[in-house]
Amino acid sequence: MQTRPVLVYDGDCAFCTTSVTFLERHLRLRCAIAPWQFTDLDSLGITRRRAEYELLWITPTGTVHGGAQAVAKLLLHAGKGWAYLGGMLTLPPLRWLAHGVYRLVANNRSRMPGGTPACALPAGHRPGPRPTE
Repeated sequence: MQTRPVLVYDGDCAFCTTSVTFLERHLRLRCAIAPWQFTDLDSLGITRRRAEYELLWITPTGTVHGGAQAVAKLLLHAGKGWAYLGGMLTLPPLRWLAHGVYRLVANNRSRMPGGTPACALPAGHRPGPRPTE
């Protein structure tokens, strides 16, 4: 059983990797951080399809939060002023707005700073080693 939250992201996406590196540098993260390509997804109770689709925050009890709510939970867990921002992102209408912004960014991550054309490809079509099912 895991004792701390896990942040699962797309390690093949340069924008995602850059974003996680930024978070590690600027927030006091007290969680495990892993690209889904090198994670035992079954043990976390998530599917490859979901891991390809969005950032995931998995609590020690196994609750899975995805997308903008994963970001909100990460910020809440970071504490200090970040927790205030994370809390705001869990409340309507900011929750709805955050979801829309998250989907817009996620769907266009190949065009974002740090993104590459490979970020726009489905995981099975990206260059490099293929993760196992």
